Amino acid sequence: MRKRKSNILVTVLAIGLLLGIIAGGTIYYYLFATQFHPSKKVYVYIDRDDTADSVYYKVKQTGQAGNMTGFRWMMRLRDYDQHIHTGRYVIQPKDNVYHVFSRVSRGYQEAVNLTIGSVRTLDRLARSVGKQLMIDSTEVAKLLFDSTFQAQVGYTAETMPCLFIPETYQVYWDITVNDFFQRMQKEHSRFWNSDRLAKATAIGMTQAEVCTLASIVEEETNNNDEKPMVAGLYINRLHAGMPLQADPTVKFALQDFALRRISNEHLRIESPYNTYTNTGLPPGPIRIPSTKGIDSVLNYTKHNYIYMCAKEDFSGTHNFASNYADHMANAKKYWKALNERNIFK
Repeated sequence: MRKRKSNILVTVLAIGLLLGIIAGGTIYYYLFATQFHPSKKVYVYIDRDDTADSVYYKVKQTGQAGNMTGFRWMMRLRDYDQHIHTGRYVIQPKDNVYHVFSRVSRGYQEAVNLTIGSVRTLDRLARSVGKQLMIDSTEVAKLLFDSTFQAQVGYTAETMPCLFIPETYQVYWDITVNDFFQRMQKEHSRFWNSDRLAKATAIGMTQAEVCTLASIVEEETNNNDEKPMVAGLYINRLHAGMPLQADPTVKFALQDFALRRISNEHLRIESPYNTYTNTGLPPGPIRIPSTKGIDSVLNYTKHNYIYMCAKEDFSGTHNFASNYADHMANAKKYWKALNERNIFK
């Protein structure tokens, strides 16, 4: 009898052990075994309108998952449908369900590279940001063009582009529009350090004025080595009380950036951005200037040039002159090259 009880106990223990092994193996397979097989690191983007089901299918499809049963278990166990975190989440080759679910359920995001480009208009900036982040471009544009908000951050409708410093920043994909603008203000303050502020003061310009002149320099030349020369020329004109006569400002006034040849008709446009009919700087930047453009103004080359004309070889650089006669000689060479190429507008 005692022996029989002992055998029963052994059998029960064996069955229990077997069931434990099976249960442990099942849990291991569904939660800890490799279930994701992308060929490289991939990302899942969870948006504001996502549901538990849509997240499940995004994770499964993006991660090229094998068995997702464990993911369903974890979603029910953790009431995931009540705690969905937006964001950008990584899935790596050979990831398991437990690790992937832990990331998306706890909001463990990976940052994205947000590129602020040297674009010509604020609506283009809004579209660019909207394409890179969860923020809708209309959310960005609403604040960009809101006069109350502009005043809050210290700008006007014309000078608002000065807030942005073209660079690539690491941010979270689901950053809010308010946090986005706070980050831009922070980066602006970081860029405009004491050294740059001192240089702006030394040349008698505000940050906005430096930014405005830099935007004109950027439109005049893509050659970084030439930018301080161009900046120096315009500063010479400002000091002499001469109109800047910068063709890019006329293009901005016309909102026709494809123009290659400015005619007398174009020069008659009534606009504060027409630097042929108005002296001094225009009301604000004609694009968001790069850091190179801004530094080219702050570190401009000192010379006696007050005229420049695009080189006739279409290299993107310029011939400079300190008197009108030399300038006209340069201009005739350029006009001849335009005519030879049948470029009339």
